[in-house]
Amino acid sequence: MTLFSRSSGTALITGASSGIGAAYAERLAQRGYDVILVARDRSRLNALAAKLTAVHGVQSEVLPADLTRDEDLSRVAQRLADDERITLLVNNAGITVDGDFLDADINSINSLIALNITAPTRLAHAAGNRFKARGRGTIINLASVLALIHEMSNGAYNASKAFVLTLTRALERELKQHGVQVQAVLPGITRTEIFNRSGQSIDEIPTHMIMEVETLVDASLAGLDLGESVTIPSLESLAQWQQYESARAAMIPGLSLSQSASRYRQ
Repeated sequence: MTLFSRSSGTALITGASSGIGAAYAERLAQRGYDVILVARDRSRLNALAAKLTAVHGVQSEVLPADLTRDEDLSRVAQRLADDERITLLVNNAGITVDGDFLDADINSINSLIALNITAPTRLAHAAGNRFKARGRGTIINLASVLALIHEMSNGAYNASKAFVLTLTRALERELKQHGVQVQAVLPGITRTEIFNRSGQSIDEIPTHMIMEVETLVDASLAGLDLGESVTIPSLESLAQWQQYESARAAMIPGLSLSQSASRYRQ
């Protein structure tokens, strides 16, 4: 028996018109969830909603929104706060930019911050408070393995995903005692349209490093069923993640003390 059943309610999924978001919508519909599909492209959302209803017999609602626009973001956040049917939020919408941080267009970086940081923060806050009051619910936040890699790719993108990971861990601490499950998913390179939209080409990447969206989403939901708060779909060695976490925890007692480290007092 998985954590999901036909009585689980409704999942709201951002970035649902294609790629990872569409795959989440498909898999959650298979598990008996009604779905609310959020993205900018109404025609794509309509096509996906019709398919999910026809194939899986679930209710599929389209909620077009540009989450970089405050009025649209506020509308979706209010829906999460008000709709008692919603029991799961998938914070998936996101963008990247091509090239190094200093070479990138600052307006593109501002849009990245709005979609990758501001939007999931607002939506997780709305959903988290609703789920806490109810004593039940699930929040899935899509981060990236680049949250753990500071030296590669665009620094603003990596930082945005590190923010999502940190926010998710903090939410987990706040909500676990209230019966709410919170998960961060850290994909590696995944075959989606995000590359074309940022001007990059996925064809330049070795194929053994590229995961298909269905594989990613199946792994993430398996991790959720296992109760994982952080799921890294392609990482074979769970012990490596546990060692990383242990090393981080071991530093905490020494991070804030009255005296500086001895190497600074020579």
